[in-house]
Amino acid sequence: MTTTRRRTVIIGTGRYIPETVVPNSHFLDREFFMDYGQPVDPAGNATVIDKFREITDIRERRWAADDQVASDLATEAAAAAIERAAIDPETLDYLVVAHNFGDVATDNRYADLLPSLAARVKQSLAIANPSCIAYDLPFGCPGWLQGVIQTHYFLQSGDAHRALVIGAETLSRVSDPHDRDSLIYSDGAGAVVLEARTEDAEVGVLAHASRSDTLEHARLLWMGGSYRDGHDPNRLFVKMNGRKLYEYALNHVPGVVKTSLERAGLDLADVAKVFLHQANAKMDEAIIARLFRLYGAGRPDTASVMPMSIATLGNSSVATIPTLLDLVLDGDLDGHELRPGDVVVFASVGAGMNVNSLVYRWV
Repeated sequence: MTTTRRRTVIIGTGRYIPETVVPNSHFLDREFFMDYGQPVDPAGNATVIDKFREITDIRERRWAADDQVASDLATEAAAAAIERAAIDPETLDYLVVAHNFGDVATDNRYADLLPSLAARVKQSLAIANPSCIAYDLPFGCPGWLQGVIQTHYFLQSGDAHRALVIGAETLSRVSDPHDRDSLIYSDGAGAVVLEARTEDAEVGVLAHASRSDTLEHARLLWMGGSYRDGHDPNRLFVKMNGRKLYEYALNHVPGVVKTSLERAGLDLADVAKVFLHQANAKMDEAIIARLFRLYGAGRPDTASVMPMSIATLGNSSVATIPTLLDLVLDGDLDGHELRPGDVVVFASVGAGMNVNSLVYRWV
């Protein structure tokens, strides 16, 4: 028997995908180095790129224009979400921007974090309401989803009625051009408007779970100098231990998803779609396969249950899941749509190391 209570529902989504398309062929003449400074023969770049696509499924990515920074992308996605929600932005109680590197200019000399990106977005949207609280949330790639979890509590407490949660990043500005991992990273922004509604039905946010493993895994992603000797020592780039990160995600994401479903009182068979952070296609497929094994289920039809955008958009960190959701709602991913009553799972993993999962029933 359901009871009437406040439910947190998504009433609008939006995205901003930069116009500049960067295909894998862009990197054919790139000078790559190993992490110990050993150069990679450029004659082998084609093989490296072919192997990279086989593992990640990325064939192209998007980069922001030279005159854009993360807060610009965030503003565009936010405006689109507000328009779809058909609300007055002055009625927003919270405006949260998830990111990890702030506004980084093309020369990547420093990360500009003052004022906060949320303050910049609120100003750009011309929101005057002083009761609209704007703040940033750095939580690795799961930052946008953690923002949804946080604002869900604000809405459920009665302290707030509406919230805007944005994920925006310009990873192209912090990726080492001489590190082969730079092929993974891209730029973009996605956003959702959340609203508290009094409903009898069990809709909206149903449950969530998170974990943070810092003792042994905090530095699987870190900031470091370029792999190319002689590169500007004052510039830092995102680095990762890809193999260890893959193992961590595979070992922990399925369990966190299962915990969130158990808290919602649901089974994997109840789930229509799983929206995973778009980090690496093979990793995401392995996560889904292991999740199904946890339930004793057969091999999943990954293509039908897990929408993917990484092939053309790359890994834009906090922006991947909200961008993916907006693409599905716009009908831009063949074979994927959401109907009222559908149960979906959002899950992410990233720097920290952090994992989160949220179960949502579509209205």
